[in-house]
Amino acid sequence: MMELKTPAEIEKMAVTGQFVGEVLSDLSHRARPGVNVLDLEQRARTMIADRGAVSCYWDYAPSFGEGPFRNVICLSVNDAVLHGLPRDHVLVDGDVLTLDFAVTIDGWAADSAVTVRVRDDTDPSTGADHPDSRLIASTERALDAAIAAMTPGGRLGDVSAAIFDVARAAGYRVNTEYGGHGIGRTMHEDPHVPNVGRAGRGPVLRPGMTLALEPWWSAGAERLVHDPDGWTLRSADGSMTAHSEHTVAVTDDGPRVLTARDTLPETRRPSD
Repeated sequence: MMELKTPAEIEKMAVTGQFVGEVLSDLSHRARPGVNVLDLEQRARTMIADRGAVSCYWDYAPSFGEGPFRNVICLSVNDAVLHGLPRDHVLVDGDVLTLDFAVTIDGWAADSAVTVRVRDDTDPSTGADHPDSRLIASTERALDAAIAAMTPGGRLGDVSAAIFDVARAAGYRVNTEYGGHGIGRTMHEDPHVPNVGRAGRGPVLRPGMTLALEPWWSAGAERLVHDPDGWTLRSADGSMTAHSEHTVAVTDDGPRVLTARDTLPETRRPSD
């Protein structure tokens, strides 16, 4: 059952969302060659403690994982795209890193994800025309399209169709097992938001609905495989992956992104 939030409750979620955006911006700028993924996990823990937030991931034990999850952020490298269990891996130039982060503050949750390329600034091959950059950008465009579709009176299928249309136009295939979700007092609420859908179908979008929209896909196969850790999901063919996510509210004035963040390293380079 979908729970509609009042304007005051959406403001509380926006406080959480601002912090989530700040953490992802901070960690994205720290993701450089030579940095250990576990250092990013530790930085996230420190920021959570300093803010007095509560991780949505710590001790999380859903049916799709081998719980409990004992980390505060999902960090997925290269062909890993979802639920990446942080591990002892030193980032190198050319790695693709997805950071997925969710917390609650004063009982209200926000969830967001971003994918960045780990880059050596002196390497001229790291521009926006690189295949991995194009892959990442496609998920960002799909997220923008999904957000734009979150208008009062629209349908949930409009949101899913907007995501799929971008993926299809870019030549990527979409997995139907995992998608976005409702969010509010807990990280996962109704409804499920597939990344494939038909416009004009599904529940009506009403002011007060809050959704975590998360287009993701790989450069190749849409099928996923689990790592032995029971959590990390990878593309079945080893192809690179990308994932973009924001928590968004439907309001009388249109969609409101609650997890907005500063410009990320990938789009900050003037050489791009």
